[in-house]
Parts: sequence; C-alpha cells; structure tokens
Amino acid sequence: MLAGATGLVGAALLSRLLSDPYTAQVYALARKPLPTHEKLTHCPADFNRLNRALAAVRPQAAPDVYCALGTTIKAAGSQSTFRRVDHDYVLALALWAVRAQARRFLLISSLGADAQSRNFYSRVKGETEAALRALPLRSLVVARPSLLDGHRREWRGGERLALALTRPVRALIPAALRPIAAADVAAALWLAAREQTPPAVLDSGAMQGAARRIAQ
Repeated sequence: MLAGATGLVGAALLSRLLSDPYTAQVYALARKPLPTHEKLTHCPADFNRLNRALAAVRPQAAPDVYCALGTTIKAAGSQSTFRRVDHDYVLALALWAVRAQARRFLLISSLGADAQSRNFYSRVKGETEAALRALPLRSLVVARPSLLDGHRREWRGGERLALALTRPVRALIPAALRPIAAADVAAALWLAAREQTPPAVLDSGAMQGAARRIAQ
C-alpha cells in the first residue's frame, strides 16, 4: 500500500515498487491519475473520506504500508488544513495498517521533527511520529529527510532557490543537513522493507546515496 503516490518521493517509491520482482501487487492511494501497470491497483482517494477508500482494499497478504502523504502550509492554505493532511490522514492510514496486520508502516517525515518544537511544521511532524508510536503497529520505520531534491509538478520557489544556492557548496555541507534526492529516500525506505529492518529512524545522512548503493 502506497499513499501519496504522485508526490516527489511517492512517485519514486511507486516506480521502485513496480519494478521490484518481489512485489506482487501495489495498491496506490492517489487523487490524480496514475500510469497503468499490471501490478498496480489505483485507489482514487478522497482523503477526507479515507476510510471509505480503504474499505475496498483487500490485500492478499499482510502488506507493507508506505506513507508519503504531505503538504506545505502555503499549499494547504492554513495550519489546520496542513495538520489534517500531515497528521490526521497519516493516522487514519496507520489505523488501517493495524487492522490489515501490516508487516511494517514506513513513513516519510522530516528532518527536525519534534513534538516539542516551537516551529509549527516540525511540531506537527513530531506529534505525528509520536502518535504512530502509540499505535500497535508491528514495525514502524520513519525517514527524516532534509530538503528534498527532485522535479516537482508544483512550483515551490523557496525550495528551488535553496537548492540552487546550496548546489555549488553541497559537498561541504554535512550529510545529515545536505539536500537529498527523492530517489535516495525512496530507495532507503524500500531497502528497509526488503531487509526487514526493525523499528528505526532513518536520518538524512544515512539515506544519502541509497539509490546508487542499491544499483551497484
């Protein structure tokens, strides 16, 4: 199960899962159209009625559940809408994962996630992680990437500027803080599922270069 399959990391995850010979079936929750593939079942999702969309999903075995849901406060339009997407929708998916006896729940969170943070974005991310740890999930793997590098469908001027400014000096930036390719985050999560990594937090530095390492 993959939620957020049309986002930056979600799209990279979808491509990797569909090309993985050990993945028999992919259910993808997404509002937007997805490419057709013999292993792919597109579940059109109104995330305000997520339980209705999930009720029709009947995986043949205990699934891995990847959660790539996320937005920005600017795109959401308000803090309350941002929290609904990055907290409430994520928990709704996790509750489904519990009922489906998912083998593991793999979440894309963010660098600096902290339930006690004064920064609203980081605080919501941290509160979401804490709420997931309180659920009876069999295994929880959390990825905390730094600034994501990749081609987005929507314009994010601040991110584009930050990526452009850091590119000439990227090698000098500590790996944990350096912008990270979306493909590396997707590869690190996929590898965590394949290797049955125990509950863990994957920091950005550890995920750097994951796609290249898998290809070697």
